[in-house]
This record gives sequence, C-alpha cells and structure tokens, in this order.
Amino acid sequence: MEDKRNIQIIEWEHLDKKKFYVFGVAMTMMIRVSVYPFTLIRTRLQVQKGKSLYHGTFDAFIKILRADGVTGLYRGFLVNTFTLISGQCYVTTYELTRKFVADYSQSNTVKSLVAGGSASLVAQSITVPIDVVSQHLMMQRKGEKTGRFQVRGTPEGQGVVAFGQTKDIIRQILRADGLRGFYRGYVASLLTYIPNSAVWWPFYHFYAEQLSSLCPKECPHIVFQAISGPLAAATASILTNPMDVIRTRVQVEGKNSIILTFRQLMAEEGPWGLMKGLSARIISATPSTIVIVVGYESLKKLSLRPELVDSRHCYQRFTDCYKCFYQLQPEMTQRIYDKFVTQLQTSIQEEISEIKAEGNLEAVLNALDAIVEESKDCKEPAWRPSGIPEKDLRSAVVPYFLQQRDALQRRVQKQEAENRQLADAVLAGRRQVEELQLQGQARQQAWQALHREQKELVAVLREPE
Repeated sequence: MEDKRNIQIIEWEHLDKKKFYVFGVAMTMMIRVSVYPFTLIRTRLQVQKGKSLYHGTFDAFIKILRADGVTGLYRGFLVNTFTLISGQCYVTTYELTRKFVADYSQSNTVKSLVAGGSASLVAQSITVPIDVVSQHLMMQRKGEKTGRFQVRGTPEGQGVVAFGQTKDIIRQILRADGLRGFYRGYVASLLTYIPNSAVWWPFYHFYAEQLSSLCPKECPHIVFQAISGPLAAATASILTNPMDVIRTRVQVEGKNSIILTFRQLMAEEGPWGLMKGLSARIISATPSTIVIVVGYESLKKLSLRPELVDSRHCYQRFTDCYKCFYQLQPEMTQRIYDKFVTQLQTSIQEEISEIKAEGNLEAVLNALDAIVEESKDCKEPAWRPSGIPEKDLRSAVVPYFLQQRDALQRRVQKQEAENRQLADAVLAGRRQVEELQLQGQARQQAWQALHREQKELVAVLREPE
C-alpha cells in the first residue's frame, strides 16, 4: 500500500474482490437514490432555452415537485439503475490501470490521470445508451413536450408508467435514428467524462495531500477525504460543464454536430449558456462525492484481504517507532519497511527449510497427516486429561493392560489350538502303531502255522515205506 503524506492508498492487489463488488453495488445504489433528483434538474436546465421553464436549481426543484410530485424527480430512475454495471466496470478499470501504470511511474498524479481517463472511456461505452434513454425520460412533463420525443398517454390522459415509458422511448429512438441513435452524443460524452475523471482524481489526491500537510497530525484522514472530494468535483465540474451542456443537448435534441451545437448555444445565450446547470451539478456532486470518497475508501478498507489488515497495523507500529524520520521521508520509510519485511520473510523461510532438512520434518509431518487421515474413520472420541492423576493414570494404563490381556489371550488360544493339533497327531500315530502290531502278530501266527505244516509234511516224507 502506497503512502502519500500520511494518506494511505489501498491498491487493487490488496482487496478481497468478492467483498469489494458486493459492497460497491450497494453503496452505488444508495448514492444514485440520493442525487438522482439533482441530475434530472441539471438535465432540464441544460436543455431549456434561456430561462423559459426554470430560473434556477431551486426554482426547478419546487416546480417539478408541485407539478409531478416526488415521482417526477425520479423519472427514468429505473432505467438509470442499469448504469450500476458501468460503475463497477469503471472502478475495476481504474484500479487495474493504476496497477499497470505503477510499473512505469510511481507518481500518484500520473497514475490517477491515466486510470481516470481509461476508466471513463470504458464506462461511457456502456453508459451512453442508458443515458440517452433516461435523459429522454427525464424531459417528460405532463401535457408538454420538452424533449425530442414524447411518450404516448393512456385514454385517461396519464402517461404510461414504469417500463412502459421506456419501451415507448426506445421504439421512437429506433424509428427515428436506428441503433445509432442510442450512441448519439458518444463523442461528446467522451469529451465530457474522460477529462472530468482524468482531472477529478489528480485534484482529489492533490487537495488531500495539501490538507494533510496543513492540518494537525491528529486530524483524521477521513476529514481530508471528505473535503478533498467536493473540492475536486467542483473543479472538474467547472472545467467540463461547457462540454456537458453540449453533450446533453446533442443527446436530447437529436443534434449531429458538436461544433454546430456549440455555435448555436453561443449565439442564443452567450458564454453563460455554457455554464447552465453548473450549480445543480455541483450541488448533486458535493454530497455524492463525499459519500463516494468516504464510502469508497471505507469500502476498500472493508475489502482488504485479512492478512493485509495485520500488515497495516504492523506498518503503523513501525512508523510510530520512527516518527521523526517518517514525517521527513514517508516514502523512504515505506521502502525500508518493505525491504525489512522481505528480508525477514526470506530468512524465516530459509530457517524453516534448514530445520525440515535436518530433522526430516517432512517425513514426520507426512506421517502425522497419515495418522490424521486414519483417525477420520475412528468414531471413538480422543482421550483428554481430566485433571485427576489417579483417573488419568487408570484411563491411560488400563487400556494398555486390557490390550496386553487380549494379546495374551489370543496367544494362549493359538497355542492351545496347536497343542490340540499335536495331541490329535500323537493319537493318530498310536493307532497306526497298534494296527501295525496287530498286523505283525497275525503274520507271525500265520507263519508259525505254515511252519508246523511244513514240519509235519517233512516228517511224513521221511517215514520208511
């Protein structure tokens, strides 16, 4: 995060994009609701011939309120809400361009100038068709035709409400000018809003830095921002209001030439005609700018990534230790802090790598991860100490002894099974021995009987005849 004279600038890479866009849309919608009536008044003042309808901003406000009520101040508002898309595109382009330009220049003025102009170019490419339709809706008045197109009324004499008016205006634009009609005044819009944005951001940072150097150190930053925003808006409005008047007339009255519109305006109303609606523009810009600036900076702080929140506090404590040097050289202090943090992170990473290499921590951590994965399937709760030594000893020792008992029982059962197998084998061997003995005795008896018969036969043969 860049620091300019105690004003911290949060860059794009420091943001949580999801939070940033969600909060950004809500903040932009609230701003549109609060300042839209003055945008409508400014448009009518810039289009009217001289002072044919209104004599000023306050007069226009009272007359519109009396004629059309509060809803008259919000004609075309629903269509205009589609510019929320272009608003987010504007912010994104602005922040990304600042990040890109930072590679070539560290000047905050240069970054703001280029980023503001680029963001307006992208935003206006989306906004112009919406502006063309919403401006024609702004110019609708009961029973009068103040613009180029007039919405058709119902038989009861009332205009078509809500998006019915929008559809009617879109059809009339298509019938009169085709698709090009939605980009009428596109060049004038670019010539208005690109300089306006390109001027606003540098003046905003310039005023904030000047106020920061003039005011006491204890003065909150939000005060500088709340004052600098309207000052920058007033400056940009004064410089770009002539082109804004021409842009409005080109889009509402259907003129084709910026130069001819300028000449006609000068011939009819003189140089002061180029400043029509300036007060309404500044009045609408002042509260909206305060809300935008304060809200935008607060939005960026809310959208900071969590790790950077602590980083900002660390940097604040660092600057508190070197207040004098920080007041003299804030940019040098930031660079020293960044260098210190980088070297510290590198040193810590090197030490962690050495410890992992020496203690084989990677294998140990992998084993712990494996234990954690295995324990996911275990439904029994993990053991926790109760604070009572005897109970903790029993709870730790008893499971061990039970485990040993179970192991011994399994070993005994296994040994008994082996003994039974051996006993069965011995009994089977004895039975085989007995059978063999019986067979031997039977054969012996048979041999003895045969031997006796042989003796008797020999004796018979030896007897004298």
